[in-house]
Amino acid sequence: MKKTTEMIEHFFKDNQARFTEKTVKSYQIALRQFFSFCFKEYDEVKALDIRAWLMQLDETGLMPRSLRLKLAAVKSFYRYCIEEDLILKDPTFNIELPRIKESPPIYLNKADLAHLMEEAKEHPRERAIIETLYATGVRISELLNIRLEDIKWDTRQIWIRKGKGDKERFVLFTAACAERLKAYLATRKVESPYLFTNQRGKPLSPAWVELFLKHYTNNLDLGIKITPHTLRHTFAAHLKEKDMPQSYIQELLGHANINSTRIYNRLSATAKKKQYENYQ
Repeated sequence: MKKTTEMIEHFFKDNQARFTEKTVKSYQIALRQFFSFCFKEYDEVKALDIRAWLMQLDETGLMPRSLRLKLAAVKSFYRYCIEEDLILKDPTFNIELPRIKESPPIYLNKADLAHLMEEAKEHPRERAIIETLYATGVRISELLNIRLEDIKWDTRQIWIRKGKGDKERFVLFTAACAERLKAYLATRKVESPYLFTNQRGKPLSPAWVELFLKHYTNNLDLGIKITPHTLRHTFAAHLKEKDMPQSYIQELLGHANINSTRIYNRLSATAKKKQYENYQ
């Protein structure tokens, strides 16, 4: 399938300014999987072939969100083929993306968050990581790229140089977080421009952070899996429970679209219902 391989290469080359590195990687995997399943040249593919592929992926138990991503890759490729006048009919045109049932994000209540922080109290770096994830709401990739020079201690702000979509922003941190960061830095023996570093002065890996959080998850037995994203959800959920305006939360989280932030609205309603029940 030399013709298809060459066309996929052109597709990524012409879209390199528009696609992020993460999008390129996921789209490459999806297109490789599809054409390996279909085993036809791109201009011979029919809607029936795409539906059969999606059905096969669904039978393997792939989640709707992942199905949407894979279909989005194929749709994007064929939209490019149409724009370049390489095909007359888009085989993906009448194929809809699988619907995702939006469930409220899982987050820690204040008591469970306190238990987590207590569990990490003897480990300054881990305790500081937990505090910073919760206080700022940053993504794990953003956290691990923070440099010491990005921290404005006097105004308690951190410059996120390269967030999702290469967008920069400032996030805030609390006085308690500042204390934890300074306590950790006082114990650090490695010279590095990065805030959180390994023994070689390089940024920590996301896998390392996930591993120690998994260890605490097992120790605490809270009934939920604690990940860096759980702490990001916790940050947003607690702000929403305090009735912070949605636009402020959107800005702090670095969401390009406010629809991504609306999921926390239901958390506010749930929290208020619990408060009401406590008074009855």
